[in-house]
Amino acid sequence: MELKEVTIRPVVEEEILRLWELSAKETSPEWKKWDAPYIPYEPKTLEQFLEKKDQYINQEDFWGICVDELLVGSLCYYWEHEASLWLEMGIIIYEPAFWNGGIGTAAIRMWITHLFNDLPLVRIGYTTWSGNDRMIKVGEKLGMTMEARLRKCFFYNGLYYDSIRMGILREEWEERV
Repeated sequence: MELKEVTIRPVVEEEILRLWELSAKETSPEWKKWDAPYIPYEPKTLEQFLEKKDQYINQEDFWGICVDELLVGSLCYYWEHEASLWLEMGIIIYEPAFWNGGIGTAAIRMWITHLFNDLPLVRIGYTTWSGNDRMIKVGEKLGMTMEARLRKCFFYNGLYYDSIRMGILREEWEERV
């Protein structure tokens, strides 16, 4: 796949149907095999999804990832402890056709830059699991440090997996950009 223009931005009202189709419509979406598959997933009807659409549209903590203006994924952040400015982020590229082409790396790079520019953060991190090698490699490519490896935290398909915490400090990020 030829990588074209990757952008990140708040999700707009006109994209809510596409977001539902990508993130909540399918019974067993392929992306869920990589995004915390040990946490149960329940598809939602369009009506159920629309009840919470305000969580997705024009939010500071939930943005879309677009390739040539087509919504293909999402980014989010949440506070582990807001008083300490401890923020964690997440990413999902929903369609496998957009995996392994650098889209996720580009999107996270833009998201980290955006978060450091807009919030008085000292550190940004994310948590993944040892079964998601691609997510660990993205963090390493972006200069993140594996800050913690909590062993055998997640039981999935008959095996235990580790919880992996990746993070980067503002000064480390500023040295890279």
